Formats: sequence, C-alpha cells, structure tokens
Amino acid sequence: MVTPMLRPDLFGGLATHAGDALFEVCYQAEFRKSARALRDDYDGSFDRFWEDFRSRVPFSKPADYVLLNDWCMAACYSTDEDGTVHVPYEPLTGELKPDIWERWLAWDPVRMVPRYAEALRSLKAIYIDSGNKDDAYLDLGAEAFRRALEAIAIDDYVFELFDGTHSGIEWRYPLAVKYLAEKLA
Repeated sequence: MVTPMLRPDLFGGLATHAGDALFEVCYQAEFRKSARALRDDYDGSFDRFWEDFRSRVPFSKPADYVLLNDWCMAACYSTDEDGTVHVPYEPLTGELKPDIWERWLAWDPVRMVPRYAEALRSLKAIYIDSGNKDDAYLDLGAEAFRRALEAIAIDDYVFELFDGTHSGIEWRYPLAVKYLAEKLA
C-alpha cells in the first residue's frame, strides 16, 4: 500500500492481502505482551532478548514472536539515520512514547491516504482483501483503508473480506494478479 503511494510513477496499481494498516489495532495491543516479557525475562533489555534468542532454537519461547515483531517494525518505522532502533513504548511498562509512536503512525497506510490522495487517485487498480478472522486484526485495517479511500472520493477498487485468517491465503494472490493485469493492460 505504501510504495505505490510514494511512487505512483512506477506503480500503476496496488494489491494488498491483509496488509499492515491501522497500527493502533494491529501493533499496539501486542506492546503489553512484549513489555511483560522484557520485564520478566530480560530486565527490560532488548539486547538481553537478542542474546538469548541467538543462543537457542528460535521461537521456542512464547514471547519470541511479539518481541521480534516489535523490533522489526521499529527497525522499519522508527530507526534513526545512524541505525539506532527505537521501540514506541517503555520496555518495562508498555507505556507509549508519543514521539516514537507518531513516527510509526506516519507510515500507517490509513493515515497516509489523505496526504497521498493525488497519488492514489492516479492508480488504475486498487485491490484490498483480508480474512475476516485475521489473527492480527488486519481485516479491520483493510476496512479502515477502504473507508479512507472513499473519503478522498475513490470508489473504483476491489474490496473483500473472505472467510479466513492470516494464514493460508495464498489462493487469493491469483485473484489480485488477474485483476491487476486486466486493469493495467
């Protein structure tokens, strides 16, 4: 969703299958789990988590996924130019750091829509889908993205919430490719 907004000159359309959107729904709820794991197992230190993670079988502890996901998203959304990664919450409490969280929200496709309205209107094809039981609630983000498009007067798109979760949705890809091929031809 983001790249075509930034570079509509290179991308004539977009397809998203349960793409990350509406960050307060898909990310923020997990911060409390991460903070608890950091507090209880790693003295509030991501460095200690990484040391432990590298020393054993990956994903062998229950909090591995949320800690890894938070760190990786922070690497995308709130890394300084020198490579310093900032998570958007206090590691011992989960309390949001507003300045860092705002950096994440600036990359939320739902919030980007008004700023990139002209770019989105120039796209020839927009395809949005998600399982209606998505594990990370990305179906809610898909709906929010669709509504944001409508708010800027875009009504030519495909949108579907299908019966499914976040896993096993590869069967949806050919549907989007067919739609894109037809609209971009």
